[in-house]
Amino acid sequence: METSLVFFSQLNMCEPKEKTFFKLIYGSGKEETSKEAKIRAKEKRNRLSLLVQKPDFREDTLSSRSGQLAKETRISPEEAVIWGESFDKLLSHKDGLETFTRFLKTEFSEENIEFWIACEDFKKSKDPQQIIHKAKAIYEKFIQNDAPQEVNLDFHTKEIISRSITQPTLHSFDAAQSRVYQLMEQDSYTRFLKSDIYLDLTEGRPQRPTNLRRRSRSFTYNEFQDVKSDVAIWL
Repeated sequence: METSLVFFSQLNMCEPKEKTFFKLIYGSGKEETSKEAKIRAKEKRNRLSLLVQKPDFREDTLSSRSGQLAKETRISPEEAVIWGESFDKLLSHKDGLETFTRFLKTEFSEENIEFWIACEDFKKSKDPQQIIHKAKAIYEKFIQNDAPQEVNLDFHTKEIISRSITQPTLHSFDAAQSRVYQLMEQDSYTRFLKSDIYLDLTEGRPQRPTNLRRRSRSFTYNEFQDVKSDVAIWL
């Protein structure tokens, strides 16, 4: 009698397991169908959201273009006219320096202004170790033969710099900087004042697109981990 009770009890215990197993097998198809339906619904919502966002995207694009145009036209004709008074006034004005740099890039000679800016930064150095590292960087970038952005200097000037580069001073590049300044003032600056880039600004006309070569590698002193530049070079 006891054996029969145990047998029936075991059958009763198995019954819920069989039912559960049965539900898992036959319920899985419904679950998969439900998942597929949810995925399709989600895809539809995504497509609808994209359609809704397209006008906003166009507005953002137009606003960014408007912002760029506003930046280009922030220079007043009066400011541009002042740049024509002297080369020094042009370089002392941030927008003037940027505009002149853009012009030099169209002539493939931006290394001159980059060298001039690097020298201005170098002369602000105070730490002796910083002076050595910056001098070496300028020499390798602009002065030595076959430098990446070698500036046009006479042999005598380059020779003096080469001899003093191991023990540089804040005046090591004065002669070279003065030479490059004169070249830009007498040559590039004269053509700049006759260029469309400058004349458009003085007459308040919208800036025209300029054909520039591939952007040159800017001269920064971050190539040396222990040296920080005193100015931001945006060339």
